[in-house]
Amino acid sequence: MSFIKDFKAFAMKGNVMDLAVAVIIGAAFGAIVSSLVTDIITPLVLTPVLDKAGLKDIAELKWGAVTYGKFLAAVINFVVIAFVIFLLIKAIASMQKKEEAQPAGPSSTDKLLMEIRDELKNK
Repeated sequence: MSFIKDFKAFAMKGNVMDLAVAVIIGAAFGAIVSSLVTDIITPLVLTPVLDKAGLKDIAELKWGAVTYGKFLAAVINFVVIAFVIFLLIKAIASMQKKEEAQPAGPSSTDKLLMEIRDELKNK
């Protein structure tokens, strides 16, 4: 049972959760940037260059028209992932607040200090 409590304490640490969030959002943002470059910037920049070089057939076959749909899908994907991660972090934070709100009681040092205080009052 102690192993499970130790693992839960480790998994709920801020650093571990922050790292997990960063990796997930980083991957989703990477998809947005990749789509922006592949589906919008490259066709807008590379297609005219290939046309001027006389390689229009290759440009149409390989690069095609600007595909805003793929980019929009990547943006929506990012927003959905970020929202789900936000809800997850919010739920974890509320669970941690509930655990912290429960009084743990005085420690052994506090009990000893209270006993000393009471003895001094009685003198």
